[in-house]
Amino acid sequence: MLLAIDVGNTNIVIGAFESDRLVKHWRVGTTPARSADEYGILLQQLLSLAALGFQDVDAAVLSCVVPQVEWVVVHMLEDYCQTKPLVIGPGIKTGLKVLYDNPKEVGADRIVNAVAALDQHSGPLILVDFGTATTFDALSEEGAYLGGAIAPGINISMEALFKSASKLPRVPFSRPESIIGRTTVTSIQAGLFHGYVSMVDGIVEKMAAEMANQPRVLATGGLGKLISKASRYIRDVDNMLTLKGLRIIHERNL
Repeated sequence: MLLAIDVGNTNIVIGAFESDRLVKHWRVGTTPARSADEYGILLQQLLSLAALGFQDVDAAVLSCVVPQVEWVVVHMLEDYCQTKPLVIGPGIKTGLKVLYDNPKEVGADRIVNAVAALDQHSGPLILVDFGTATTFDALSEEGAYLGGAIAPGINISMEALFKSASKLPRVPFSRPESIIGRTTVTSIQAGLFHGYVSMVDGIVEKMAAEMANQPRVLATGGLGKLISKASRYIRDVDNMLTLKGLRIIHERNL
């Protein structure tokens, strides 16, 4: 069994693969203060819920954007699963041509998502990842990584609003019935939801205008499904995109 782990700033997503089939996946909070033993106990509990154990793990692959957690997770996998994970980074075979001025600056998760998207669709593509930050990645018709844009994620924007405006309440992020709110809560929701959708569509539209042909737009991340229902451009949503990309890259490095 291959264990694929994506460590983000807010969440860690873990997937268990048998060959190319994702048999189980979990999402837990990213806690930099946790030790390797604490992550080991947590992983053991998750595996046991699926009638699995450390002994079932044959290999592991890891992408991480939180350096202090990467070291801990690597040591946890070595100690508990007796396997040295493939860590996505410079020198790893991805099959992706990166046209960034400095390819080492591109986040591992963005590379992994691009690999998975190109495995399922032909370019040109725009990928929108709704994570702690919202990232936009452009892939050419030839399958090269062109670059992208990074914007604050919706939760960051919401927290900034609530902390800076003392009289505004914290509200759930959801789509209101009308963009014209009739209460403070629905007014905040209207501004957050429609403002965010407009930001996403605006960036996608401007990015597409600089690409040779009209791109297909894919989304991943927690808010992908909700935003896609209001977006003019997002056609597909795949919340397992990163895990799929990790599996593909692992295979390319065997």
